[in-house]
Amino acid sequence: MPKNAFYAQSGGVTAVINATACGLLETAQQYPDKIGKVYAGRNGIIGALTEDLIDTSQESAEAIAALRYTPSGAFGSCRFKLKGLEQNKAEYERLIEVFKAHDIGYFFYNGGGDSQDTSYKVSQLGDTLGYPIMCIGIPKTVDNDLPITDTCPGFGSVAKYVAVSIREASFDVLSMAKTSTKVFIMEVMGRHAGWIAAAGGLAAEKESDGPHIIIFPEVIFDPEKFLAKVDFCVKKYGYCSIIVSEGAKNQDGKFISEAGTRDAFGHVQLGGVAPVIANIVKDKFGYKYHWAVADYLQRAARHIASKTDVEQAYAVGKAAVEFAVAGKTAVMPVIVRKSSQPYQWEIGSANLADVANVEKKMPREFISEDGFGITPACREYLQPLIAGEDYPPYKNGLPDYVELKNVAVPKKLATMFEVKK
Repeated sequence: MPKNAFYAQSGGVTAVINATACGLLETAQQYPDKIGKVYAGRNGIIGALTEDLIDTSQESAEAIAALRYTPSGAFGSCRFKLKGLEQNKAEYERLIEVFKAHDIGYFFYNGGGDSQDTSYKVSQLGDTLGYPIMCIGIPKTVDNDLPITDTCPGFGSVAKYVAVSIREASFDVLSMAKTSTKVFIMEVMGRHAGWIAAAGGLAAEKESDGPHIIIFPEVIFDPEKFLAKVDFCVKKYGYCSIIVSEGAKNQDGKFISEAGTRDAFGHVQLGGVAPVIANIVKDKFGYKYHWAVADYLQRAARHIASKTDVEQAYAVGKAAVEFAVAGKTAVMPVIVRKSSQPYQWEIGSANLADVANVEKKMPREFISEDGFGITPACREYLQPLIAGEDYPPYKNGLPDYVELKNVAVPKKLATMFEVKK
């Protein structure tokens, strides 16, 4: 008899995570002899723990198809990391209780590094607590920091947004620099890995183009060296355009913008690094400046998504189902680059044990010798990932995105479960 499946979205959402959901849901319908219904967790793994499930079979085929071009998490996401079995056995026993009650034999978890740690822990339920379940992690993160996969679905679209935005802003600043703003700073995401910041470098196709300076988490920030570069750019080009990663660190190895608080995963909460950098420039030169924080705009910008990214996001959702029905478990579909010119890729697989809690940073050979730009090798890696346009349909001048009904599955358990943050 076919088993039901559980699918959930986790961590910070992206412009294309719903394209992955679309790929998974449409593919699952092709295996009625293996997969019954697909239940989505409302707000990620929390939906499983609290038995708050969504019956995706209540959505029309048109609504599911529309997920391919709709941003953010259609079923709700969360920042919640399962503790180890020895630390909180009750969470795992609760998962089994819910899975048994709803005849769930497949577990699909769509997220980044911490989420893949959750996937790996759930995959061990059969060995540790005697409940066999096919568990597939599905990659997603704008930070592009998952190992083994060539790129992470979600990154290509953020990279495109950042490259386009810094190019347009640089044109703006250049046009006003004679009598107005001479320095513009754009802050982007990237706690430990500077992939998003590096993507902005694609906009600089010749020496005078912005961004003139990129500040990476991988390169310790040297104020004197930085200010000398700003001075050079303003004098030579009339202005200076800068991209700074939120994870930029000082010579003590501390985040420049550390706010002193922590998020739900236990990571240091970062404040705004852009105004800090802006004030360093102002205090030295007195230049008029502007700064901007891309924040949620960069990861929600489906209107300018990379076609490559959309196709890869759909493909990993499709592959997750194909892996599961083929009997694979404790694995994650990955993107394998076959060539860069012309760009060709295929789907491969990685063991969750090799993915969970491993962070892929920018290699030094991708960063220019002075530490403020990208190399030709980095450009060759990044360029295909932002290629192509995949515009959503528009209505009344705005993107026409779908909102699902998200009909709740009737609860079967008498007991409630409180999620401890």
